[in-house]
Order: sequence, then structure tokens, then C-alpha cells
Amino acid sequence: METTRRARVSRRTGETEVELELNLDGTGRYRVATGVGFFDHMLALWAFHASFDLELRARGDLEVDAHHTVEDVGICLGRAMCDALGDRAGICRYGHAVLPMDEALVLVAADLGGRPYLAFNVEFPVARVGDFDTELVAEFFRAVTGNGGLTLHLHLLSGRNAHHICEALFKGFGRALRQAVRREGSGIPSTKGVL
Repeated sequence: METTRRARVSRRTGETEVELELNLDGTGRYRVATGVGFFDHMLALWAFHASFDLELRARGDLEVDAHHTVEDVGICLGRAMCDALGDRAGICRYGHAVLPMDEALVLVAADLGGRPYLAFNVEFPVARVGDFDTELVAEFFRAVTGNGGLTLHLHLLSGRNAHHICEALFKGFGRALRQAVRREGSGIPSTKGVL
């Protein structure tokens, strides 16, 4: 019987405290509390569409802004994915999604090959969605890719509503990872024999 791919990550700094549990073989259940409502909504969408189980509690210096909280959650999420994947043997490795959200349309492509790289080709029409700074979306994905050992391309194909663009990005990221972590045998998914 195959083992469940799970990880638990904690991070404490002078700015944040993050506790995160991730199950890549879940059903899309989530319990998320970061103190940043819009970010919680995005993470819930991500977990649901990835079909991962996510337990996340974060406290940060929100009296400053949400930057440290969002970035540190990204760091922990990337580390948890990396830990849960182990040597990455038997995974599909690649995943992609072209995802619409009303007028917004995004392309998301992921490679879990172990090399961190982010191509973020998204311009938001406004600087904020409610109290959330849209520039933090790129910071989150940069932290995830840098700590998760994945290449990620995010491209906005069309869209003018920042909320819809954010939703499409997080849902698309979930859908792409759902494909990429899928088990497809037992070997390392590379002609090199290692990732």
C-alpha cells in the first residue's frame, strides 16, 4: 500500500509564526487562518482545486502590512510540498491549466523537477483587492517556487478584474499541481535518473 505524502512545517521569526500541515493525497479539505481574509480565500481555493488537505495557522505583524505573513506562508508551503514529495519518484512531474474566471483567463504551468524558477507575467489593473496588496501575489509564488523546488509559469491571457485574476491564478496553480503530483509508477521522472 502506498504511503500518504504528508508534511508538517513550522516557522517562527520576529515577524511571523506559521504552522502548516499538508497532505498531497487529500480530498481538498482546508482550515486556513492567516489573519488576511482575502489570502485565506485564495489558499482555500488552491487546496480545494489541488485536492490537497491543508491546515494552516499564521500570525504576523499585520499592523505593518501583510507582506511578511504572505511571504512566510509561501516559504512554509514550498517546504511542505518539497518534504511531502520526498525524492519525487513516481510522480507525473508536470502539470498545467488554462483557467477562466469570468472575464479573466490565465495559463499556469508547473514542473516539479527540483529547479526553482518563477515566470510571473501578470499585471494587475489595481494595486489592492479590498485590504490585500496585489503585489503580494508575486511574492507568495516566488516564495513557494524558491522553497518548493518547482518551476512555475503564470501568465495572464486576459482580464480586468483583480479579484478574478487572483482567483484564476490560485485555482490554476492548484489544478496544475494536482496533475504534477499524480502517481505514475515508481521511477524518477527524468532521463538523468535524478531530479
